[in-house]
Amino acid sequence: MHVDVMTTPQPLQDIGGLARRTHDAGFSGMLFTETGRTPYMNAALAAQAAPDLELSTGVAVAFPRSPFITAATAWELQEATGGKFRLGLGTQVRTHVVRRYGVDFEHPGPRLRDYVLAVKACFAAFRTNTLDHHGEFYNLDFITPQWSAGPIDAPDPKVDVAAVNPWMLRMAGEVADGVHVHPLGEPGYIARHVVPNVAAGAAKSGRSLDDIAVIVPVMTIVGDTDEERQRERELVRASMSFYGSTPNYAFIWDEAGFEGTTARIREKQKAGDFKAMAGQITDEHIATFVTESTWDGLADALIDRYGDTATRIVLYNALSDPDRFERYGEVAQRIRTR
Repeated sequence: MHVDVMTTPQPLQDIGGLARRTHDAGFSGMLFTETGRTPYMNAALAAQAAPDLELSTGVAVAFPRSPFITAATAWELQEATGGKFRLGLGTQVRTHVVRRYGVDFEHPGPRLRDYVLAVKACFAAFRTNTLDHHGEFYNLDFITPQWSAGPIDAPDPKVDVAAVNPWMLRMAGEVADGVHVHPLGEPGYIARHVVPNVAAGAAKSGRSLDDIAVIVPVMTIVGDTDEERQRERELVRASMSFYGSTPNYAFIWDEAGFEGTTARIREKQKAGDFKAMAGQITDEHIATFVTESTWDGLADALIDRYGDTATRIVLYNALSDPDRFERYGEVAQRIRTR
């Protein structure tokens, strides 16, 4: 099982140092989210600073960029990393896509499916100089040598998608190379939804679950005393309330035995009371959704929870305290060598 560190994109002058530190700490790679900064330039600089790291976007927002531009960017990063780049794509949510990016969001699931196939068609075109994709949302059929990235001495980049509901999980299994599980994806949800639906999608395209990477971000609370764990506990509580406010994710709480959690969080959110939002996340929520452990026990705890299902785990809050980053790296090394 590979172990990556999750990070929001950093100022470009800082990313090289972080990439070298990540490599030296013992992580498999870095996963770059997309927030106010884009992930691709961070990945490019990380590739130059720490060539042995595996790099991925987790996830880049798809719809504001044309499939061709996304494919060309991924192609260059795959070349720069010597084949160690994964392109992770997601839809984001309607408000961001329409009101922040200014593009369409209709039929996001089928649109993302078509987008992934269009990106893969562009990869083929870079090698063959023939572009021929005609889908429900994207039609691409023009390329010349001048406007092609050209072949590279590496396999095509893997394309992963973020998925939560059963339809999206089946789609990921059918057309993608991996699936990014939601940060609220506790083991019960993975067993009930991720594994069977991704497997069903993979079977539809003549593949098996083993052909699809299952990439799981994991929240952790770690320390040898409760005082040491307390700061992370409150950070995790706030993160869980942020993710738990999205109506589409309500079923994850409900099925885990916490019915109505999303409604209660949204009530506080509408009042602008962010402290009260976090207050809706009880210690019982945390025990179900978060891995809490001593430092010596963390590797075993993570393997016990995710070893049978995850291809890669991504330590969500390894960077929450820079002074403990190397200790998380030691845990990553222990997991990787099991």
